[in-house]
This record gives sequence, structure tokens and C-alpha cells, in this order.
Amino acid sequence: MTISPAPVLETAARASDTARRCAVEPDRFGVHLRAEGVEAMVHAPRAVSVDLCLLDLGADGTWQERRVRLHRARWGRWAGFIPGVRAGQVYGLRVHGPWEPTHGLWHNPDKLLLDPYARAVTGTLEVVPAVYGHQVDASLKGRGTMRDRRDNLGHVPLGVVVDDTFNGDPAQHPRIPWETTVVYEAHVRGLTQRLPGVPEQLRGTYAGLAHPETVAYLKDLGVTAVELLPIHAKVSEPALTTRGVSNYWGYNTLGFFAPEPSYATAAAQEAGPAAVLDEVKGMVSLLHEAGLEVILDVVYNHTCEGGLDGPLLSWRGLDGAGYYLHEGITHTAYLDVTGCGNSLDFRNPVVVRMALDSLRYWSQVVGVDGFRFDLAVTLGRRGERFKPDHPFLVALATDPELSRLKLIAEPWDVGPDGWRTGQFPAPLAEWNDQFRDAIRTFWIADAAAAVHGNSGNDLRDLATRLAGSADLFAHDPPPDGRGPVSAVNYVTAHDGFTLADLVAYDHKHNDANGEDNQDGSDHNISWNHGEEGLTEDPEILAHRRRTMRNVLGTLLLASGTPMLTAGDELGRTQHGNNNAYCLDDETVWVDWHLATWQEELLATTRHLLALRRQHPALRPGRFEVPDPVRPALAWYDEHGASMTVERWHDVHRRVLQMYRRPQQPAEGSDALMVINGAANPVRVTLTSAGADQFRLVWDSARDTPQGQPGSDACADAGTTVTMPELSMRVYLSC
Repeated sequence: MTISPAPVLETAARASDTARRCAVEPDRFGVHLRAEGVEAMVHAPRAVSVDLCLLDLGADGTWQERRVRLHRARWGRWAGFIPGVRAGQVYGLRVHGPWEPTHGLWHNPDKLLLDPYARAVTGTLEVVPAVYGHQVDASLKGRGTMRDRRDNLGHVPLGVVVDDTFNGDPAQHPRIPWETTVVYEAHVRGLTQRLPGVPEQLRGTYAGLAHPETVAYLKDLGVTAVELLPIHAKVSEPALTTRGVSNYWGYNTLGFFAPEPSYATAAAQEAGPAAVLDEVKGMVSLLHEAGLEVILDVVYNHTCEGGLDGPLLSWRGLDGAGYYLHEGITHTAYLDVTGCGNSLDFRNPVVVRMALDSLRYWSQVVGVDGFRFDLAVTLGRRGERFKPDHPFLVALATDPELSRLKLIAEPWDVGPDGWRTGQFPAPLAEWNDQFRDAIRTFWIADAAAAVHGNSGNDLRDLATRLAGSADLFAHDPPPDGRGPVSAVNYVTAHDGFTLADLVAYDHKHNDANGEDNQDGSDHNISWNHGEEGLTEDPEILAHRRRTMRNVLGTLLLASGTPMLTAGDELGRTQHGNNNAYCLDDETVWVDWHLATWQEELLATTRHLLALRRQHPALRPGRFEVPDPVRPALAWYDEHGASMTVERWHDVHRRVLQMYRRPQQPAEGSDALMVINGAANPVRVTLTSAGADQFRLVWDSARDTPQGQPGSDACADAGTTVTMPELSMRVYLSC
């Protein structure tokens, strides 16, 4: 149904229903319920006046709008108390002031704006000229910066007043230690859209994610935290909408406080925004009951308004000069360090507060356990330069509640000096791209070189990543460094090839995206093992599957915090698409109908995670002070002898033994990881520098795990075994 605006019942010029002055200025931005109405406060420092617009849908399908003038308060704020307003009230903002885009001033009262602090949203964005603050033609191309005077009501999302009273219990948070954390990155819709056992009406929803079938799978797999791709309210970029696709991943935020309603069940959407919020809270609560943490991927680095030629939806119309980062001292161009058209300016205390308020809301009211910060370098920039002591990062470290959460930085953006892996302060952990590249290089790129008779890299980088990336996360002497658990190790993520595609494609195949295969990275560090894409060649398939097992073994048993991308444990494919952000179909939904080899890969993943969980030697929580008598970590070559400088630098050496002891002697068995990256079988002598005997608990050359640890007989240290080509083994001391 098309809903058209009706004449305003009361104009701003004669707003006799002006909001009452508050006896005390509100201490919260946004619109919040009180006993007899709502309290409102908004930041618009350069405005002349601000109207809170109350909207009711008439019987004829048109909006009835009542404008209520807010009072000027301190520090650029506008506030008031409006009696009689109840939960469920739809509202927006109209801002009066100068229209001077060259000075960052985009005030246009003909455009109804979304409250940046809205706890719920209703309606969709229609990509029509009326949603732009400046004049555009039918193709949405701008004609200068002339103000557009068409009303956008009926074409834009609106805020909804909800009861956001805290009703949870922080004590219910699982509070899983970093040392035992295993992160599972998933999309709310994609994880359960095709999951058998989840009722049809719950698939692809918040409720479906918390369904017993989903929860049982996650628990059986062995992960401890679900990291969800953005669930903040979103809109698709106009360019995607005009192509007939959508922003499936969700990295185009419309509201930092409102949940995305399209992920709720049809029943919740029909019942209204309060029911959508309740479904999100219910999802978090049920996952907590199962002992699983919930981490949200959050996008505070930019907004959905895009570049200066984008629509006028919220922040730009309130304070375009203050919310966004501009080039130099003028406001004629954005400084786009995100690659998304705009970047929020974290020099502005209002921007810092908005992000912190959002984090506190989601953690203290909704109940989530942590956040992964997309393009986090932007959040620590003072203009062009990143600063580890940025006020936002200091606030995270010093806030008594936020600092206790799991905080994970994506340590880069596309701006100057934007790659900052290892440079974020505690308590933040970081996505470890150095681990990703090292593991892909050793098991995929260098393996391809070895198969073709060429040499690759030496073993130093592989060993550094296996040991927890001390070069990045131990700047201070042990034990005062950030520790290996600050490295969130991953080999794949939502962005890029899946694990199955890493071993099946040399090149990206993004034709379905509609961008002539120009989007997505060309640096994949992948190898098709002899044939591009699908094949029925049994030898190629066998090698691909062993490589996947090698990668999973290295990822899940290395020091650090492992992150597994949903579906990699099943061999999920996107058919070579490494940038499927705009596809919402079977390409990106997890397919749960498994072939035999996929069942075997899943069994392998479960086995590896069980080993990690049961044996502390495989998951050290800190970097140890070197101990020559009883080292917690030691390295040996294929002969069982200690690695030397010459061996570390030899690009022809492809065999490595990593010996680990638990950091507390009473914590269990020692672990020995043996890696053969050569293209031929190698005889390896198990080192005799530690335990007297070992039992084999996992061999990547086997299609399935060989059973529970201890099922194999013990072998004496010093025994020589034959390691198949391109394989790895894990032994535990007897």
C-alpha cells in the first residue's frame, strides 16, 4: 500500500502545542517514555528551531502530522516534554535553519528526519527524488546544491516510541573467559533460512537463531559465542535498490539503537516494533540460557546517508558539519576513510557519546555480551590520524561495564595509515589478518608452489602465528602484554572466499553482483588444486578436502581466539563469489543438506574443538617468560632437533614440530603439533625433548577423526613416523 502524506494539522509557525519546558534538562538523547508522556532531546547546534513531529495513520491511509516545537537547551540541544504520548507513537524530526551545503549546513524542514536515538523504526526507504535534501532528477543525479522542497513523508523510515525499560539480568551473561572462547560468525537470516528442524515461520529470524535446533547445533559444534553480522536497522544503498538487489550483509546503518525489523518473524513485525525488540531480547536470553555469548558486529564508522550526493535521512539534516569528517577546514567534500561515502567524525564528542550510548543500550538493556567494531581505525582517528589513546578508545577501556565485554576491533580502514593490526589498546582484541594471510600462504599458495616444484616462504611467519602473534600482541614484556587471546584468528570471514572456495577457485566469480566482476578483492591467496570450480576428479577433490582439514586444524588449535565462519565446517560454497554482500538467496544461505564428505568435515571440526576445549596446552592465555628448563613452547625440525637460525630461514624446509606444555603443570597433557607442508611424504622423528610417549589424537590425512583422544596406542618419543604429503598431526603426551 502506498501511504501518502496529508496536510499538517498544525504548522510549525503556530505551534500552540509547544512542548513543555522540562524542569530539569533531559539527560538522555532521543524520545523516552515518562509517566504522563515523553521526554525528548536532540542535538542540532546550528538549527534555528526543531519540531518533533507526531504521526498517526488515518483511516484513509494518509499520515496525520502534528508538529511540536522543542525548546532550545544548552550546548546545541533541543528538548521538551510532550504529555499524552504513549508507546507505539510514530515520530520524526523537522529541522529549521540555514541551507548552506558548502558550509555543511543541510537544514531542510521539508524533510522528515529519523531520530538518531530511535529505539525502533517503521517503514522503508523508497528511492525517489523526494528523499534527497538537494534537487535531483528522475535518475537521482544531482543538479547542484539547490534545496529540494518536496515533502518526503511516506517515503522514509520513521521512529517509533517503545518501552525500553531494562528487564534483563546482567548476571545471566555467560562471561566466558577469552581463553576458552570460540567465535562463530553468522548472519541471522543466512544461518537458519534453510535449517531443517526450525519451523518454516521461524527460519531466517531472531527467533530461528534461538530455536532449540539451532542452539543444539552450535553447542554440539563446540563454539561459545555467536558473532552476528549487523542487526542495527539498515537500508540498502540507492545504487543497489535501482539494480534490484539489497545490502544483505547490513553494513549500511540507519539507526544505531533500533534492531533491523526484517529479521523478526512475520508475527512480530505485524505486532509492531515493541514485539520486534522483544524478539531480539528473547533471542539473546535463550542463547544465554544455553551458555552462548552474543557479539554484535557494529558499524559506527559511517552511516547510510552516503556521500554528499546521498539522501537526507537523519544526521546530515541535524548537523551535517559536525557529524561527518570533512577534508581540510571546509565542508565542500567528505574525508571518506571508510570507502562508503562518508565517515563519522570521532573528534566530535557528540559522535563519541552516540556510539557509547548505543553500546550501553545494547549491552545493558538488550543484554548482548560484546561487539566487533567494523573499520575500527575510523573510530580512533583524530581527523586523518589514528591515535591509540583516542577518547573513544579510552572510554571503552575505562567504562566499568563496557570494559568487561568482549570488544573486538577490525583494525583497519581505507584512510591514510589505515592498517593498524596489533596497535589497539587493551581491553580490545583484534581481527588478526596476519594470521589469515600466513595460514593461507602456507597451506594454499606455498603448497601450490611445492606441488609445481617451486619454493615458497620459510617457516618463521607460520610459527609466529601458531604461537599467538607475539610480534603484534606482546608489546610489553610477558606477562604484561595483551596476550595471545587478543588475536582473533581467522582464515575466512563474511567478506571473501569461503573455505571451500579458497581451495576450489583461483579467481573470483562475482558476476551475480551486477558489477561486471569488478567488485571484491583480487588478492585471495587461493588455489583451485588443478581445476577451476566444480569438478568430479576424485584426486582433486581429495586434495581440496585435505587442505580444508589442514586449515581448520591450524585455525582451531593455534594460540589465540579462533573465529569460524558459519558454514565453513560444512564446506559451504558461494561458487567463487568473494563479495556476496548484495545477494540474499541460496548463494549465501547455509545449505544443511550434506554430502558424506561434508558430514566428515563437520565431524572433524567438532573433534578439533573438543581437543581445544579439553586440553589447556592447546589454548594458552598468556605469553610466557622464557624458561630454559621447562619451556612452555618449543620448536623442532623433522629430525626432532631444535630449530636453528639457518633452518628458520631455509625456504626449502616444510616440516615443523611445535611442542606445547600447559601453563600450569597440573592442567593436563603436553601437546605436539607436527606439520608437513612438503609435496611428498616425509619421515619425521617425534621429538624426545619433552614427554616420553605420545598418542596420536588427530591426523588430517584421514577423512574422519579417528575417535576420541586415547583411542590410538602410545608411541615412544624418538619414534620415526611417515607423514603423508601436505598433512598435519596432533599428539598428546601419554
